[in-house]
Amino acid sequence: MSLPHDYAHTHVCGESEFVDDRPIMKNELFVDVFFSTRAHALIKRVDFTEVLKQPGVVAVFTGHDFAHNMWGTIFKDQPLLATDKVQYAGEGIALIVATSIEAAQRAKHKTIIEYTDLAPIMSIQEARKHESFIIPARTIERGNVDEEMKKAPHTLEGNIVIQGHDHFYLESQVSIAYPLEDGQIEIHSSSQHPTETQHVVAHALGLPDNDVVCQVKRMGGGFGGKESQAAPFAAMAALCAMKLKRPVRICLTKDDDMIMTGKRNPFENEYKVGFDEHGKILAMDIKLFSDAGAYADLSTSIMERAMLHSDNSYFIPHMRVVGQVCKTNHHSHTAFRGFGGPKGVATAEKIIEAIAHYLKKDPLDVRKINLYSDVDGRNTTHYGQLVENNVLDRLVNELENKSDYRKRRQEITKFNKENKDFIRGLSLTTVKFGISFTTRFLNQGNALVIVHNDGSLQIATGATEMGQGVNARIAEMVTTELGLPRTAARVMPTRTDKNANTSPTAASSGTDINGAAALLATRKIKKRLSELALKLLDIPKDKWASKTAGLGTQPEVMLDTPNLDENDPNAGAEWESGVAKYFEMEFQDGWVFHPKHLDKKIEFKYLILEAYLNRVSLSDYAFYKIPGIEFNKMTGQGDAFLYFTQGAACSEVSLDRHTGEVKVLRTDILMDLGRPVNHDLDVGQVTGAFIQGLGWVTTENLFYNDQGLLLSHAPSTYKIPNVQDIPRTFKVELLENDENYANVRGTKAVGEPPLLLALSAWTAVTNALSYLPHFQVDYPGIRIPATSENVLREIMPEKFKEWER
Repeated sequence: MSLPHDYAHTHVCGESEFVDDRPIMKNELFVDVFFSTRAHALIKRVDFTEVLKQPGVVAVFTGHDFAHNMWGTIFKDQPLLATDKVQYAGEGIALIVATSIEAAQRAKHKTIIEYTDLAPIMSIQEARKHESFIIPARTIERGNVDEEMKKAPHTLEGNIVIQGHDHFYLESQVSIAYPLEDGQIEIHSSSQHPTETQHVVAHALGLPDNDVVCQVKRMGGGFGGKESQAAPFAAMAALCAMKLKRPVRICLTKDDDMIMTGKRNPFENEYKVGFDEHGKILAMDIKLFSDAGAYADLSTSIMERAMLHSDNSYFIPHMRVVGQVCKTNHHSHTAFRGFGGPKGVATAEKIIEAIAHYLKKDPLDVRKINLYSDVDGRNTTHYGQLVENNVLDRLVNELENKSDYRKRRQEITKFNKENKDFIRGLSLTTVKFGISFTTRFLNQGNALVIVHNDGSLQIATGATEMGQGVNARIAEMVTTELGLPRTAARVMPTRTDKNANTSPTAASSGTDINGAAALLATRKIKKRLSELALKLLDIPKDKWASKTAGLGTQPEVMLDTPNLDENDPNAGAEWESGVAKYFEMEFQDGWVFHPKHLDKKIEFKYLILEAYLNRVSLSDYAFYKIPGIEFNKMTGQGDAFLYFTQGAACSEVSLDRHTGEVKVLRTDILMDLGRPVNHDLDVGQVTGAFIQGLGWVTTENLFYNDQGLLLSHAPSTYKIPNVQDIPRTFKVELLENDENYANVRGTKAVGEPPLLLALSAWTAVTNALSYLPHFQVDYPGIRIPATSENVLREIMPEKFKEWER
């Protein structure tokens, strides 16, 4: 039976401590951010005279107060606070510090500011027109696309518009900075990347990294929105704390958080595809255009992942993908669950649907004929990576049967002919999601494992807990290795003075990287304990150190092989159990024993005591780097990922012909997660990811004014999924797959891939629309999200033209 999330009980009781739950110190101050309401303007004059007169206001700081005012995850192109020019509405300009957050919020409205407006660029189309780009376009290409396109029996051209998507984490951006002795700073932040937060704070304040410690105990959600964008808010709090020598807390309101922070990048993609009469794709040419916002942030890496996922689950013999990152005057867009993958996959799925519509075939048949296959060499991606442990065909066939796809397709066709109030659609889509960072150096992690004298453990890694259960998974891996209950281990808050130079908890690789490191550290200890236990078998019990007070009356037990150095978390492990064995010693149910000496079992906690008294190390550190990541970013070729997580989803939707309302009637998901560490947590991740993706493709619509100021900045105006939006029938199953030899214990990552399966609901919407008479020739061009308004526009295009005259 899978154990629950390690802090489920404190979450339910309201006892879990998040950053803003930390007790307020008697001299603590609060900061609020004064930000721009202009998209693009010079700051002509700014006056804080009236602000400083307000009750409770202690100080005002600007970008000039930082030692270094520029930051950026890939390129340092973004000011922490704008000084002479603002480049998006919501860009921070000043920090108002007061004795209460209410005082700071009231005071910031007294700021007098004058702008000289500059011409803004507010769309991808405008950016393309003005050649406003972050970096030059990139291309990944295989074969001869132009020549094969000319020879193809059929060709289609089209486009897809994909809007942004807010993270809507329940805990807003928040940091507390504590000034320590001798100029040091301790930061408590809601961050997915403590190391980057540490480094940005240190750089901003002009301190060496060793004077800054960042701690992350947990987050109230992240979804990528706290991978890079938590760092500048931590730097703001740290600046105020250092200047005023008092603790300073920044906690944005939900409204300000949504206005100031970036979203999932909007994309506008164009495609041309050549195919035969069966729907088999012969050549594909895709151009991806993303809106980065005003600064680079992570948008170039997001574009790279979009390019790498534009094939999705399909073998395209001749394929070209061009990616262009556009610079606009919106808030800087950033990482979001799935990174760039959803935009590439959405484009591939739109193409499949369009081909099927053109050929009058069922889209599932077109999907099946194009799936990656180990037959005829159709198993290599357009960037040259072999698709190993490929279970796509199995997933599709099993889900087709489990979901009664063929029977329901007939029923839907009949329903749509007879019903005048609703139309239904059905779609079965897949996902093949690459796991690991495409930037090689990020694929590393470290862990510290400590066994205390009572046999309990503490584990420290670079992974950050944001509700996904990474700590529970790591604890389960470690305790299983030692034959202990999971309650024997406690995973400690992530701190940069315990685990340095770590990568963000992102790319679905938190458990892969940090779990492997923790397992390697545990095995170092386990090997020493195993040898000690073996030697103790030959020593009378009354001669053990614990029986002689450990005062040197007996010779100390010396180990022959005290150190184990290994990078492969599967090395020496039995594949079935995933557990390594040394000196034939078994660790089971809190006991350590040799199979040939069952009468001499040693309880784990007493073995630990013997180890301590014999000066055998009970703690260890390990480093892990993912092997085999050899993707050349210049050529766009190589092994970009360690392995692929795969899945399939079948969704049925109903559209109201009179209101455009979308209801998801049923979704069946079959997910390949290898051998899950914790089955129930993984099912929870699949469910949650799909529902979050469902919001992205159906309801979550961002509205901006003409200056790019977000208007839908609260749950009253921004529609996230609620219980009414969940599929009426919702089935999630995990595929049995025991053959992912690439990863620790045969597991597969779950964080991001299931979100992309929500595209099955969007393609089901387009499938429903395709039954309408005016879409018998052209395939529906509905954008993402398919909101009620967007759906109604597709159902009644002539009415909307009439109303908008």
